[in-house]
Amino acid sequence: MSSSCTGPISSEIDMKGVDPSPSPAPTTVRATVVQASTVFYDTPATLDKAERLLAEAAGLGSQLIVFPEAFIGGYPRGLNFVDRSPKGKESFRKYHASAIDVPGPEVERLAALAGKYKVYLVMGVIERDGYTLYCTVIFFDPQGQYLGKHRKLMPTALERLVWGFGDGSTIPVFDTSIGKLGSVICWENKMPLMRTAMYAKGIQIYCAPTADPNATWQSSMIHIAHEGGCFVLSANQFCRRGDYPPPPEYVVSGTDDDLLPDSVVCAGGSVIVSPSGTVLAGPNYEGEGLITAELDLGEIARAKFMFDVVGHYSRPDVLSLVVKDHRASPVTFTSTEGAL
Repeated sequence: MSSSCTGPISSEIDMKGVDPSPSPAPTTVRATVVQASTVFYDTPATLDKAERLLAEAAGLGSQLIVFPEAFIGGYPRGLNFVDRSPKGKESFRKYHASAIDVPGPEVERLAALAGKYKVYLVMGVIERDGYTLYCTVIFFDPQGQYLGKHRKLMPTALERLVWGFGDGSTIPVFDTSIGKLGSVICWENKMPLMRTAMYAKGIQIYCAPTADPNATWQSSMIHIAHEGGCFVLSANQFCRRGDYPPPPEYVVSGTDDDLLPDSVVCAGGSVIVSPSGTVLAGPNYEGEGLITAELDLGEIARAKFMFDVVGHYSRPDVLSLVVKDHRASPVTFTSTEGAL
């Protein structure tokens, strides 16, 4: 077959002065998990402490900083919310006063801090919505923007006496410049369908703030990283008895008789795990501190080559999941329904 075309099929193009393609996403991310205690019943002091820890982590060159469950507002370790006496009601009033509105002035301050230190920030808070409290994680980007929140779907055991239940409208995964970022809180991580929903959203950096210092938690974090082919960053508080108000105002456990101010009431165990199930940093049971690791995002593809739980290793013809991700409200006003 002949062709009448005698010139070159293609010609060289002068690329001088042509803008290159946008910079590719980073292949490694430096991440820090914070292990520290709330200043209980003192939210302004806790925010000041958060800023000091943020500055320290940013000084390490970290691009992502993850704080523990309920860091702002406090984990109510030992509070007796079965007590309907005046003392019990006053305990709730103080705890409610320590919580924050989302959005609100404390959220604005955290956003400003994320922008100041040019980091992605994942922060555990107690969210106040009227007179209902939620265990919530809020997200910020390096430009100082509030990205959104996740409310804990299933409070554990006695947490159900004081925290409301989240719904499917706040289980986000954010597509960021460092990867797809989301959070599952404490024992929500034991809910297989919750994990599956996060995997289906493509989560790559899976933040798991917690209040569980037990050894079995480490097994869960390693399993989730391996199962999901994602990095798992778990942040817990390290608390001593002295981090809480003194008795008789506040009783951490039982009668509190055996606890000295230096007695450990939450031993931490913060950890960072790779998609292969390798522990990259931690667990830390020694005290307050920062743990930091380099996350090689190439590890995600290497892990999913063998096992992609919602991809080539799924069987939707046999097993499937439906996620109701709409907002659940106890009251709907028909006059405003279309405007929502």
